[in-house]
Amino acid sequence: MKVLVPVKRVIDYNVKVRVKADGSGVDLANVKMSMNPFDEISVEQAIRLKEAGQVEEIVVVSVGVKQAQETLRTALAMGADRAILVVASDDVHNDIEPLAVAKILKGIVDEEQPGLVLCGKQAIDNDMNATGQMLAALMGWSQATFASEVEIAGDKAKVTREVDGGLQTIEVSMPTVITVDLRLNEPRYASLPNIMKAKKKPLDEKTPADYGVDVAHRLEILKTVEPEERAAGEIVADVDTLVAKLKEKGVV
Repeated sequence: MKVLVPVKRVIDYNVKVRVKADGSGVDLANVKMSMNPFDEISVEQAIRLKEAGQVEEIVVVSVGVKQAQETLRTALAMGADRAILVVASDDVHNDIEPLAVAKILKGIVDEEQPGLVLCGKQAIDNDMNATGQMLAALMGWSQATFASEVEIAGDKAKVTREVDGGLQTIEVSMPTVITVDLRLNEPRYASLPNIMKAKKKPLDEKTPADYGVDVAHRLEILKTVEPEERAAGEIVADVDTLVAKLKEKGVV
């Protein structure tokens, strides 16, 4: 079985995000970029399935700017076999919308014919949480989201999902799209020898036109602002005063 793993280049999760002075977006100048953490988990899960003998080939895909080559090379160094980069923009501030990404991925799935697509549940830059679900809809495939445990057995996949009430276990038919959550696994670090080997692994470049997809924006970001700073706490004398304060603030 072949597995397709989409990965995205985002601001590193350790970096404090700064908003541009004019509120037009996030400042990316001289900012460290890395692979979306949820996508790292999906790459790791694909590698574990291959180590278990359930997967023969892992293909990683990124849709975005040319600099996403670095992200794909990281995935190749972790253990993926080859990569496809769809250069959809020259501007690092131009975030390709989920529907366009899903349509491009559909074109790649039609070409590659994988038995499984493993996605991160969402990207930490826009928190859309939509691409995997849209891809499943476009393909007419089953889907399992927020996976914290995945077992493949023949033409079925048993997936434990994280839901508000706890954990839910479902069984889906293959081929399927699975979006992964934080507790599925802990991604490995790429070793130096594997980083060197990754430089020689195949990385094909494509464009949205190769798949007949228009990546023009359908959404307009009106303004981006930083979250308000947390207000200082207040000590009250007793429970009655606490309740009164909560009522005053409209909490209860």
